[in-house]
Amino acid sequence: MLFTGNGESFNVGAFLESVSPYAWADLGVALCIGLSVVGAAWGIFITGSSNLGAGVKAPRIRTKNLISIIFCEVVAIYGVIMSIVFTSKIDLVQGPEAFSANAYYTGYALFWSGVTVGMCNLVCGVAVGINGSGAALADAADGSLFVKILIIEIFSSVLGLFGLIIGLLVSSKANPFDDNQQ
Repeated sequence: MLFTGNGESFNVGAFLESVSPYAWADLGVALCIGLSVVGAAWGIFITGSSNLGAGVKAPRIRTKNLISIIFCEVVAIYGVIMSIVFTSKIDLVQGPEAFSANAYYTGYALFWSGVTVGMCNLVCGVAVGINGSGAALADAADGSLFVKILIIEIFSSVLGLFGLIIGLLVSSKANPFDDNQQ
């Protein structure tokens, strides 16, 4: 129990039970795709502006450094794929079985899976954008540094894959109809 400012208590368990498990699942799917797209856009903004600026100094780098923007776009694709996977696990149930323990498990599992995938992709998009920015600027100054920084950029893009794997693991048992999952 949490206490509010006026002396009344707030029952967290009652709140969690009062919200539909499908609302939690839908919120998780929305956060999954929303945070992934924001991370990709943020990364594209960071690496794209540096790519354009460095391309003024050394026009040879413009097409070679588009790989950084592609890495950022992959982050958004991770979010879209995972939101489709999560949405396939949401089945609207009519009647009294709609709020069974399995439905709550599914709702919470999909919520936290979506949060995990979305936050990992947000961080991944920013990390790839920063590394892509460094790759563009370093390539403009010295052409031999591009491959070395590209390898570091690949390592930062793995953050999105880690989130995708954890999201799959958390949501793997999410099924509102399965009575034997717990």
